[in-house]
Amino acid sequence: MKFTFYGHACFAIETGGKKLLFDPFITGNELAKDIDINKIEADYILVSHGHGDHVGDLIAIANNTGATVVAAYEVVGWAQQNGVKNVHPMNFGSAHFEFGKLHFLPAWHSSAMPGGEYGGNPGGFLVHAEEHKFYYSGDTCLMMDMQLVPRYAKLDFAILPVGGNFTMDADDAVIAADFIQCDKIIGVHFDTFGYIKIDHNAAKEKFKAAGKELILPMIGETIIL
Repeated sequence: MKFTFYGHACFAIETGGKKLLFDPFITGNELAKDIDINKIEADYILVSHGHGDHVGDLIAIANNTGATVVAAYEVVGWAQQNGVKNVHPMNFGSAHFEFGKLHFLPAWHSSAMPGGEYGGNPGGFLVHAEEHKFYYSGDTCLMMDMQLVPRYAKLDFAILPVGGNFTMDADDAVIAADFIQCDKIIGVHFDTFGYIKIDHNAAKEKFKAAGKELILPMIGETIIL
């Protein structure tokens, strides 16, 4: 299974011959200026919520690739209004796709589209792929609901925000890793803005002290999981 980081909370996972892109925000991120969105391939685009730093390149990439956009009903409606043809609206629950079963799970955050329209409920995704099972929490604070995740699946890895201020910081992400019973964590939602700049070494040490691994990928880096 391949994981490629495109900056902020945007990443791609290739599994079972399908390319899944999450929360496409690239061209608005100065740190990701070397990423060409026209070269990104996707079969599915999964969107956790409607904020501009998660949907900034959604329309362009969806139209470039013909990918199916999977998101809350309201986010999907906004995408359709902006010309996206292939969509699968969800609310909290599960559905089956070519890449496996997908749970759309709650997150504690907010959600509005870039123009101010209601963005529905923010959430995260639990993917039951053939190769691995993984959880992406989306933007969220630490929440007790995360303790339900192990009831659905034994995770191989998880993707959690670690930047603080708008989401969990590294300390809370360590607790979240306990809640979801996963020791391999990929950190996202850090360094993009002044509010969420972190000390990489300090964050990794916090996970190490808890017997866990925190991976903070470089933008453009691909990791084999």
